[in-house]
Amino acid sequence: MDIAMIGLGKMGAFMTERLLNGGHRVVGYDHNPEAVARVVAKGAVGAASLPEAVAALEPARIVWMMVPAGDPVDQTIAALMPLLHAGDILIDGGNSYYKDSIRRAATVGQHGIHYVDCGTSGGVWGLAEGYSLMIGGDESALVKCAPIFETLAPDPERGWGRVGPVGAGHFVKMIHNGIEYGMMQAFAEGFSIMKHKTEFHLDLQEIAEIWRHGSVVRSWLLDLTARALEGGTSLENIRPWVSDSGEGRWTVAEAIDLNVPAPVITHSLLQRLRSRDEESYADRLLAVMREQFGGHAVKREEGA
Repeated sequence: MDIAMIGLGKMGAFMTERLLNGGHRVVGYDHNPEAVARVVAKGAVGAASLPEAVAALEPARIVWMMVPAGDPVDQTIAALMPLLHAGDILIDGGNSYYKDSIRRAATVGQHGIHYVDCGTSGGVWGLAEGYSLMIGGDESALVKCAPIFETLAPDPERGWGRVGPVGAGHFVKMIHNGIEYGMMQAFAEGFSIMKHKTEFHLDLQEIAEIWRHGSVVRSWLLDLTARALEGGTSLENIRPWVSDSGEGRWTVAEAIDLNVPAPVITHSLLQRLRSRDEESYADRLLAVMREQFGGHAVKREEGA
């Protein structure tokens, strides 16, 4: 099956390679010519522009976008619209906000173009392990794209499926990432407690390995934690700065809109935000308040 992959960053490139390994013909385009050259070396057909990428496919075309969420998706769609025709299928495999996907589907649908929102999980391991695909869109489009999903998934029969109409794919992926926030925070806090129990001289990497087998908390995240700790558990060269790509915020906002309590996910998001406050003005002010009402000692910066 022919497919155009638009956006050849790390995820897009790995997905392209997995599709090529599955026998599909992939036309790759990226604004960075070096990214195109890398997938061409793997067997893809390179395109120097979006028109060239679309022209390399026979109707009905399947175009998969792996571009950053937000304006880049809208800009890519705007550039593609004059090139696509009724019956073509446009897939957004990035981490778009589900309401944006619903809006975009309505826009391209006016021209008879099918819009599929595909929440994609698997990260850099997807090339070898396969991707978990949460798909939204009409069933007719899913049937046409099924060979692609079967190749990208861990197994043709598992790890992928239509979860609902347009918007549902990115909604489910949003919740998936919110849950991931909470799981990661729980592991981080647990290992931190053990790290601070210095009198036991606990080997955190060994504990992670023990938990990986038979424990009720065994998981892929634990596997990755054990791998990360192989190089040492002090993590002295790692800044305590944790980014977020938006899905956690959207999940918390959705929980509030639906009047659904989500304290674990909310707290894990707030912890990520706190990690970025290197000055920690709030903590400084808390220390000053304790000094004022209770005469508690304040630790001052050297030279202050």
